[in-house]
This record gives sequence, structure tokens and C-alpha cells, in this order.
Amino acid sequence: MFKEHAVKLAIAPIAWTNDDMPELGKDNTFEQCISEMALAGFQGSEVGNKYPRSPEQLHRALGLRGLEIASAWFSAYLTVRPYEETAEAFRAHRDFLHAMGAKVIVVSEQGRSIQGQMDTPLFANKPVFTEAEWVTLANGLSGLGRLAAEKDMTLVYHHHMGTGIQTGAEIAQLMKLTEPSEVSLLFDTGHLAFAGENPLEVLREHLPRIKHVHLKDIRAEVTQRVMQDQLSFLQAVKAGAFTVPGDGCISFEEIFSELAQHSYTGWFVVEAEQDPALADPLEYAIKARRYIRDISGL
Repeated sequence: MFKEHAVKLAIAPIAWTNDDMPELGKDNTFEQCISEMALAGFQGSEVGNKYPRSPEQLHRALGLRGLEIASAWFSAYLTVRPYEETAEAFRAHRDFLHAMGAKVIVVSEQGRSIQGQMDTPLFANKPVFTEAEWVTLANGLSGLGRLAAEKDMTLVYHHHMGTGIQTGAEIAQLMKLTEPSEVSLLFDTGHLAFAGENPLEVLREHLPRIKHVHLKDIRAEVTQRVMQDQLSFLQAVKAGAFTVPGDGCISFEEIFSELAQHSYTGWFVVEAEQDPALADPLEYAIKARRYIRDISGL
């Protein structure tokens, strides 16, 4: 389906230890996490909160297990703080990822975000950017995109539940306000489905801009309860809203087919934050790996 060596398959450490709720998986070590990733058959990882920040140390630990770094999350605050404050932090993040051999930088705007607030209803309190904030955000992301290009890297924007860019319309607005040479898109199946969008339709609309893919499934009965009971994003995670591909309600066959037909190159990253006490990370990593192999041949 995909050209040989054109794509690679990674898994995010958030299944082992949650960055937003470190009590989830607090006893799972970095070494356990990356060893189980390799055991499950993955080639790479994104960066978690227990990963060493020394490129030398991280290269050594990953190299022993045949793993690479695909990317890492960066929180931007372009709508609420001076640009240079975010740019300074971005440069340091960029340089670390460049030293690790990554080609893309995952960026999400966290200005007025509610994704990290335990008791704030996810849908009722979703932030909506003003016209001025949209301009500020687009200009700021374009600047960060140029900083990424200095290292021959690409900024991929991560639409996310609980933020100002969550819906298909908001993704389209961001793509309209930015240049393809400066801002690309991270396509996340789970966040789109959770937001009530059809992931396949969004994929087809923005295919030329998509340079990084997060593979995440949802449990529809849980996401419906999140809306009905006005739960927060973090409460949704604890309740099991997300799971790995093949364990929820999203159909991935057409998604893989569409990406293959348009010669997608880059990483596929399984990213499904769950409580590891309830969803054994190794078990679910193996489940995801088998499902992806069965439907895509990867």
C-alpha cells in the first residue's frame, strides 16, 4: 500500500505515563516504556516527560532498542504572550529535536486552552478565538515555521480538543491564514472524531498540508457521555474516551488508503492516552500494531 521506507510507525509514551496527569502511570519507567514499544514492533516514539533531555543519553537508550524520535509536543502561547517568549522556547525545543534526528515539530496553541483543566466542561467552555487572536496566531505560527525551516524541519499544527482549533472549520481557517511553506498540519483521527467531525473528510480537504499523522481511536459511548455529563477533557481521558486503532469506532481502512494513494511520507504515531492501570500499555500497543499490519500492510 505504501512505498517501502516512505513511512514509519511510532507510538507515543502517553499510554505509559500521562504528561497532563503524571499520576497515571507514575510507576512506569522510561526504560520499561521504550522497551515495550520495541517489543510491540514499533520503530519510533514521541518524547514523554520521563525521557532524558540529553540527546546523547536518549540516542543511546533508543539505539539499544532500535527506536527513533518522531517528534515531540510543543505548547505555544502566541495569543496570550509576546511572540519572542514563545519563539525562544521553540528554538530550544527545535534544537533538541534536530539533535534527535526528527524532521517535524508538533505545535499546539495553548492560549486560553482548557485541555489541562480537570473540572472545566470540554464542550461548554471551549475557547473561541477573536478575529484579532486569529491574526496574531497565524502570524506567530508562520514565524515559528520559519524558525523550523532554519534546521530543515517542518512545523505541524496539532488541532486538539479543548483548544481554539478543534473543529474542521477552525482547521480550515488556520490553513487559509497560513502558507503551506511555513505551517503544515498534524492529522489526528481521534481528536477529529471526538469533535464530531468525519476524519476522512478532513483528511481529503487538507491532504497536501498533512505531514504528520496521529492514529487514535475513540469509544463513542464515552465521548457521548462526556458531552451529556459536561465532563472535562482530563475526565474524558480517565473515563476511557480514547483507545488504540482497532479498539474503537473509527474505520481506518479508507484513511490508510487515501494517504497511500496520495503518497504520504512520514510518521504514523499511535497515540491513545488511557489509564495504564486499566489499559495495559504493552497489551494495547500489540493490539494496535497487529491491527495496523492487518489493514495497511505496514
